[in-house]
Amino acid sequence: MANIKSSMKSIRSSAKDNIRNRSAKSRMRTYVKNVVQAAAAGDLPRAAEALRLATSVLAVTARKGMIHPNAASRHTRRLNARVRALAVQSAASAS
Repeated sequence: MANIKSSMKSIRSSAKDNIRNRSAKSRMRTYVKNVVQAAAAGDLPRAAEALRLATSVLAVTARKGMIHPNAASRHTRRLNARVRALAVQSAASAS
């Protein structure tokens, strides 16, 4: 345990930040999982809506520094590719 006052405050602050970051990352993973599940089920409208929400959550998570901006971009790009592939597949099967 730290003896210096500023070090004790730093420990308290980092513990609070850790909890906040863990919560935000968990939220981000949940939204990403929702897109993946909707795409796997073949539900295009639900997947498109989930993608819209996930993109926003990924952007916020990156902007607040909880994940790297390039990681957020990579996740968004891959999710978008899944939903587009689903759209192409459903358009091909409809015609």
